[in-house]
Amino acid sequence: MNPPSQVATGRPVPAAVYRGRLAPSPTGYLHLGHARTFWAAQERARLHGGVLILRNDDLDSTRYRMEFVDAMIEDLRWFGFAWREGPDCGGPFAPYNQSGRMDVYRAALDRLSAGNFIYPCTCSRKDIQNAVTAPHAADDELVYPGTCREKPGWRMADGGLNSDFAVRNSKFSWRFRVPDGGAISFTDGNLGGQNFVAGRDFGDFVVWRHDDVPAYQLSCAVDDAAMGITEVVRGADLLVSTARQILLYRALGLTPPDFFHCALMLDEAGLRLAKRHDVLSLRTLRGQGLLPESLRRDWNPSDKAG
Repeated sequence: MNPPSQVATGRPVPAAVYRGRLAPSPTGYLHLGHARTFWAAQERARLHGGVLILRNDDLDSTRYRMEFVDAMIEDLRWFGFAWREGPDCGGPFAPYNQSGRMDVYRAALDRLSAGNFIYPCTCSRKDIQNAVTAPHAADDELVYPGTCREKPGWRMADGGLNSDFAVRNSKFSWRFRVPDGGAISFTDGNLGGQNFVAGRDFGDFVVWRHDDVPAYQLSCAVDDAAMGITEVVRGADLLVSTARQILLYRALGLTPPDFFHCALMLDEAGLRLAKRHDVLSLRTLRGQGLLPESLRRDWNPSDKAG
């Protein structure tokens, strides 16, 4: 079993060195909302005289396309982003493509299994939607009602799943068992004090998907720790994800980074921008001859409203 220092692989980083990151997913063209959050990350790194890295979060094989990876790097460079480590330039914590880091995620999963922090779940999203008592979390994810938490018929053996259970249930995910009623508090660098209650604001969450791929919560937390990230800058829609990931840091014996959550950019209807907003993609804006300097003229990393 791997100790925490091996779960978070990579060379030790001096505490005085600020390390920030950009972590886009190549599932579509980046839009102006991505750029504003990423610009805040770059400005935070510049303010602290630190290092900015680029990580390619390419685990979603159902939507990932290589053309989006090339476009992502090209559009970020055009907009004025500069990173010191990344999939295109390497660095001491390579690989910077998540698809090349499966051994790191499996080591973390083994550790969670050994600590009895996770359990197998055969519920589909439809099953959870049909559970009358399953409300929505603050980020609109369904709060899992615990159907498989104490389900008989499986047991852990040598850190792995009982083979009989695996044979009978070829499609199952691994869920993290949250401490019901446990408080998760942190001070956000932009939005101040944040407080969540496990089991109320969010439920048991998936850390390993049924298609044998780590879920966002696990891969993100493990990589941020492994790459020595000292502050995570991302959108305010991920505040609840931060609470979930803090539980993973604790379970894995890792130290969480600081967090800085930015306001989301909204469309005319008041909805957050998504990759379906092609008219505001960096690729489209660039094709229209717009200049990055004009697009980001009034941006402030500490903006708290869309």
